Order: sequence, then structure tokens, then C-alpha cells
Amino acid sequence: MKTADPFYKSKRWKRKREKILRRDEYMCQESKRYGKTEPATTVHHIYPLEQYPELALVDWNLLSLCEKQHNAMHDRTTGEMTELGRKWQERVRDKFDEWSERNDKD
Repeated sequence: MKTADPFYKSKRWKRKREKILRRDEYMCQESKRYGKTEPATTVHHIYPLEQYPELALVDWNLLSLCEKQHNAMHDRTTGEMTELGRKWQERVRDKFDEWSERNDKD
């Protein structure tokens, strides 16, 4: 069983999570795309925290979702991103590329 990352207990995450939920008006952004109004209960990392910890608190990488839609972003058996999760990554690809370019100037 996967253990909870201590990051999710941090004050910084709790403040950021609340900010993102407010930004998205506490509505699931995936459901909203289809004209449905579902309350958001989770803030999702579009580029996963485990692979991109430096994007953990970046606004464009965070998305308010209901539990059903959040579960649809990940294969809960393998932990891999689903096709839907990859589509959201494509939606923010320009921001990711800008971030990558800024951080690759070593």
C-alpha cells in the first residue's frame, strides 16, 4: 500500500491547495469542461509530484478535481498517468516547456 507523502501535511501545501480550490471556484475542472458542476475535493498535480517535485507548488501544474475525475487521471494499479492525465499534460505543455528551458540553463 502506498504511504502518504509528508508533503501533503505541510502548511505550504495546505495553503496552496486552498488557493487553487478558490481559483477554480471549488469546481471540478474536468467535469466543468462538459458542462457539469461537480464540487472539487482534490487538487491534482498534472505533472506528478513523485517525478517533478520542483513543480509541487506551481499554480499551472495544479488542477481542482472531484474524486471520480481525479481517479480517472491515474491508473490506480500501476500509478501511471492515464490517457486523460496525459491530455491535461498536453494542455499545459507550453508552460512546462518554458519552465524546462529556464531550469536547463546550467
